[in-house]
Amino acid sequence: MTAARRRTAHRHPAAPAPPPAPGPVPAPDHGPADHRPVRPSVARAVLHIRFHDHPTEERYTALLDLLHGISPVVQALPPDAALVDVSGARRYFGREAAALAGLIRVRALALHGTDTTIGVAANPLLARMAGQQGGGRGVHEVTDAAAFLAPLPPAALHGVGAATARALTDYGLDTVERIVAAPAATLQRILGAAPARRLRALARGIDPTPVTPAAPPRSLRADHRFPHDELDTGHRRAALLALADDLGYRLRDTGQTARTLTLTVRYADRSTTTRSRTLPEPTAHTPALVAAGYALHDALGLQRARVRTLSLRADDLGAAEDAHQQLTLDPRDERRRAAEAAADRARRRFGAGVVGPAGAGQAAASRSATNGLRKTPSGSRSSTSRRKSANRS
Repeated sequence: MTAARRRTAHRHPAAPAPPPAPGPVPAPDHGPADHRPVRPSVARAVLHIRFHDHPTEERYTALLDLLHGISPVVQALPPDAALVDVSGARRYFGREAAALAGLIRVRALALHGTDTTIGVAANPLLARMAGQQGGGRGVHEVTDAAAFLAPLPPAALHGVGAATARALTDYGLDTVERIVAAPAATLQRILGAAPARRLRALARGIDPTPVTPAAPPRSLRADHRFPHDELDTGHRRAALLALADDLGYRLRDTGQTARTLTLTVRYADRSTTTRSRTLPEPTAHTPALVAAGYALHDALGLQRARVRTLSLRADDLGAAEDAHQQLTLDPRDERRRAAEAAADRARRRFGAGVVGPAGAGQAAASRSATNGLRKTPSGSRSSTSRRKSANRS
């Protein structure tokens, strides 16, 4: 090629090839379609799992190990529930969250004989509510948070107590849909600034709470098993007094407070009734726990019920330094708290059974070992007197 031709070629480059005709882009060949892995979505996925039939501590530990076989991000919610973040496990197993929930349910039944109710959603709040509102055992998934929450009453939102729900209903905000539509200023006038912000987030299904594998227990439980089917209301109230006193001491000893108190009553026919109450403020004060326990018991109307076991559980635990105590001008409250602190010091030094509230002695002899309380036999002074008399004779 001459120099002139080379210069002409540089001045007039070759035209680019025409674009391909419009049409579908061929997919790369990955082999047979049946062997292609499912590509899960990238959104967060959380399971709230509740184990039925009150699993023992050993079985509950085994069920947690089962969950760790699906995902390492497991947060225990004793005594019978757990949260599992399966966002990463979906990619590993090539399955969506609902399919993983079904796998967990089958394994729990096959390996441990325990049925489950599993809520599937994008965060712990919605996952918990999906299991509660699902209508029974099985897997219940929330795919549209707004549609799921809209018809529910305010009390269905986790963390909304009975008093708050009544206040909202009195203003015509009897569904989550109406709460979402209400102006922020209206909610602030009803509830206050901080509770209104929290309620608006709950009503929109917003919950940034992470699933924390090594989190401290979010609940504490104390059980009392009667030596026979108990019909006497006084004996049941004495047992509740001892249980609430035990919970209060354990909360204070670990620097925690409770926001919710739950009472579970098991009857002679092995059926159970469970009721919860949100406390006016997070507390570890024994009188407040006792009053809430009595109120839950009295609301059940168990005049002729044959009660086998009482369980009192402190839920929604938080750090004591983060709790706000309402100021009071009652000097009796200050004296009660001072006596409570003195009793706690005595327990730490001499043992949990060395001191307790008056009126709980009749329940001490039959306490369940699961609540960690010492058994303090009543009538020890008279027994000592009888032994001295026998020695003199």
